[in-house]
Amino acid sequence: MKPGGALTVGLLGCGVVGTEVVRLLREQADDLAARIGVPLHLGGVAVRRLDKPRPGVDPDLLTTDAVGLVTRDDIDIVVEVIGGIEPARGLVLAAMKAGKAVISANKALLAEDGETLFGAAREYGADLYYEASVAGAIPLLRPLRESLVGDHVHKVLGIVNGTTNYILDQMDTHGAGFTEALEEAQTLGYAEADPTADVEGFDAAAKAAILAQLAFHSPVRAADVHREGITEVSAADMASAQAMGCVVKLLAICERVPAADGNGRNGRGVSVRVYPAMIPRSHPLASVREAYNAVFVEAESAGRLMFYGAGAGGAPTASAVLGDLVAVARNKVNGTRGPAETTYAALPVLPMGETITRYHVQLDVADRSGVLAQVAEEFSRHGVSIQAVRQEGHGDDAQLVIVTHRADDAALAATVAGLSGLDIVRNVASVMRVEGDD
Repeated sequence: MKPGGALTVGLLGCGVVGTEVVRLLREQADDLAARIGVPLHLGGVAVRRLDKPRPGVDPDLLTTDAVGLVTRDDIDIVVEVIGGIEPARGLVLAAMKAGKAVISANKALLAEDGETLFGAAREYGADLYYEASVAGAIPLLRPLRESLVGDHVHKVLGIVNGTTNYILDQMDTHGAGFTEALEEAQTLGYAEADPTADVEGFDAAAKAAILAQLAFHSPVRAADVHREGITEVSAADMASAQAMGCVVKLLAICERVPAADGNGRNGRGVSVRVYPAMIPRSHPLASVREAYNAVFVEAESAGRLMFYGAGAGGAPTASAVLGDLVAVARNKVNGTRGPAETTYAALPVLPMGETITRYHVQLDVADRSGVLAQVAEEFSRHGVSIQAVRQEGHGDDAQLVIVTHRADDAALAATVAGLSGLDIVRNVASVMRVEGDD
């Protein structure tokens, strides 16, 4: 802490989010000082290149020596908005080792190596806050970390990627194809030039890992998350969903799986997955439009809670960073620390084959007698119960749409493999899960 009581902040990264953090620190300086009790002083900004234009950022603050910045004696708090794994991981660890509090917006790092970071925070007595790493400005992690810490969270179900939600919303409401909707998202700035991280589910999987770690106090990494993207979602899938009174969303699902004796508190493990799924239009998540995010939390005592808002963008993410900055600064002023993460429950991440849900299966079949019976027999052979069937004829061919009761994923996969081997089945056109109706 500087003489006179001010706290000094070192900023790592000055892209879209970093620039917004600098702006908010400058424009809200008086309010922040009043809320914290002491002023915040920006002591330096680490960047890769000094010659890049950065409107609104004092060039005298810029440095390419990130290690030097985070270990400077006068720096009290380090804000990391670089992204990626390295050099961010090394810099964050160096900052905590040097006794600095750390705020990070880095979902990839927290999902990849959260346990290491949490352990370092405990070892060095440092604060580690990361609200901005999931769902932008939506206050989500702090409720899981603090407000619900005395409760037992059973399930977290959410839309945590605005790009994919915008694409699927356009396909649902305007009949756009995937490629057309993606191009529009890119034009509007919702999607990157290379949208792979979004449309293939990598971004959502990293966020799901962070949510699962917090909700279930267990180690979960992005690699543990079952991941499927939206590139295979078709107009036919959208039409089938509409016929069922559903909408297709890319969902991040974190679920505590009860033990065999029904004990849902400790459970036998957690299921963490990301995939496109149909949800009833009556479900609160179904009404989340365009690039917005929303997360539905189910807890034993608190019941059902929903968090909704802008999930990305420079200003919303910077807002979450500033919220963490105020919390950390108050801790510094009061000589305290925030809550430390623990993975004491150590619940294992269960394989996808053990996940239980409902399924929507679309088959192209020969249009002749006995077809439905053979298809039903294949489902029965693998223990998958059929809830509803819809058939449409197309000359010599027909289309069967089958909705199942709840079954485990391994049984459904075996059923699909069996169906693919039947002479009467021309093609398994689509398999999509059905969520949110339990």
